Amino acid sequence: MGCLSSPLVLWLLLERSTSGLFGNGTNTLYQSNPPQARFFPPSEGVMLLPGTYKNKVAFITGGGTGLGKAMTTTLSSLGAECVIASRNLEVLKKTADEISQQTGNKVHAVQCNVRDPASVEAAVNQLVNDVGLPDVVINNAAGNFISPSEKLSPNAWRTITDIVLNGAAYVTLDIGKRLIKAEKGAAFLAITTIYAESGSGFVVPSAAAKAGVEKLCTSLAAEWGRYGMRFNIIQPGPIKTKGAFSRLDPIGTFEQVLLENIAVGRLGTPGEIANLAAYLCSDYASWVSGAIIRMDGGEYVSLAGEFNGMKEVTQEQWAIMEAKIRNTKGS
Repeated sequence: MGCLSSPLVLWLLLERSTSGLFGNGTNTLYQSNPPQARFFPPSEGVMLLPGTYKNKVAFITGGGTGLGKAMTTTLSSLGAECVIASRNLEVLKKTADEISQQTGNKVHAVQCNVRDPASVEAAVNQLVNDVGLPDVVINNAAGNFISPSEKLSPNAWRTITDIVLNGAAYVTLDIGKRLIKAEKGAAFLAITTIYAESGSGFVVPSAAAKAGVEKLCTSLAAEWGRYGMRFNIIQPGPIKTKGAFSRLDPIGTFEQVLLENIAVGRLGTPGEIANLAAYLCSDYASWVSGAIIRMDGGEYVSLAGEFNGMKEVTQEQWAIMEAKIRNTKGS
């Protein structure tokens, strides 16, 4: 999720939310897209040609829910044999069965705690034994929560950085070494966030860890291209998934503020991210490596420009200001 607006606006929203004008959790009643959103309706149909991933194996961490599930569904529908991994095997198996029934292609569920190198090694062993070395690796496992930084404990810091940065490193290095030995190439993709670039208060462990993941990928794009491996990154803006919003917008208050900071006037969808991921990991993108692609509906640039708030100025106010500017003499 991106930055929020002024503390006063947030306080007012919070006051209203607790008085019953909003729903609870992520099922809020207040959200309505700004008018420009009508120009930018989401198109979530699968973008690439059927069979694009035929005879390819994809390994997706955090594949049981949210963006991971969406990316797995898209890759599977394009012919990939997908292996999804996370700690919750029950959720994984349910997702794997659901996607397999939908696409007609086998999806495998592998339990893996990316924070534990031994668990990663065991999961990759199972991956290789079941379907062989992957052609696509998507590091999507993530953890995050909002907190004032002065309240963070060492354990809180370690939990997020272990999942996000160390987990991505363990998976990438384990699979990468095996690919090098087998003389097999692959496409790696990491899912980060727009604040990996800018930094952000109140999610400092995540910001630091995601920035580290980006440097891991860009560094290996330069070093391991000689082994046939590509590395790319997607920085999503706000995508409303249950996992993310339950920890970052737990009372369902701030979504409208986010919408006001997004140039196209709406949140992104998992299907839109999945289509970009499918392209970047496909043979159509074989000349794309080391790329960091921001997909956020214009949120980053909207927040970056100090004069962007002047879009709220009315025509009458502009007329007054223009008259004053014309009457200004000298420098």
